[in-house]
Amino acid sequence: MKKIFKKLVMVVGFTLLITLAITVISTDEASAYSWSRTLKEGSSGSDVRELQIRVAGWAADSPTRTYVAIDGQFGPGTKVAVMRFQRAYGLVADGIVGPATQAKLNDLERSNGTKHFSYSEFYSKDGSGFSGGRVSSTTVRENVRRMMYKLEAVRVKIGNKPITVNSGFRSISHNNSIPGSASNSQHTYGIAADIKSSGVSLTTLMNAAKSSGFSGVYNGGTFIHADSRVEYSYGAQYWYWP
Repeated sequence: MKKIFKKLVMVVGFTLLITLAITVISTDEASAYSWSRTLKEGSSGSDVRELQIRVAGWAADSPTRTYVAIDGQFGPGTKVAVMRFQRAYGLVADGIVGPATQAKLNDLERSNGTKHFSYSEFYSKDGSGFSGGRVSSTTVRENVRRMMYKLEAVRVKIGNKPITVNSGFRSISHNNSIPGSASNSQHTYGIAADIKSSGVSLTTLMNAAKSSGFSGVYNGGTFIHADSRVEYSYGAQYWYWP
């Protein structure tokens, strides 16, 4: 009887280990983009587009009115953004996206957002999630995803300090309830965020945002507003850095 019980315990234990291993592998696979090739200047395709989304926050080293085009074409602008990303994360800054760089890019990815930001932080404060805006909830979610990667870069540039999102996406009704908000606010598209960071001056935070591809940046008094207005056909088509 003891032998049977012992064998049963071993079988159950082994089964649990296998289940745990499968769960870990599944979780890793679910949260990692499948890079299938090395990318470099001249490459094109959907994987290049994904790369551009992830390095968009490395558009410049200092406040510069520029951004990384998300067009699937690996040109000079994408290359220098990759090189800045590589330098920031201690990689060889050659502008070539091989296994080491791809692993670091995936290290920033999570199923609920990015390493330091989650989708829930950007939900409309009226409880509507990503619904009720000027574009579909699916579009809002993708816009927020792109913004989170830019904010990951801002976070590094301010010394890896946590960033608090005061306001992310806003439903139209929620936006209209905020005194002084613009009727066509960039928040209603999911392409804007009001942010702050404890112990970091608003000027430092603002300059970091201005080097990270944000085309709408201003000091809100207790927060910094950052949006990507010029990159979207429905966004405000002008730079706003008052």
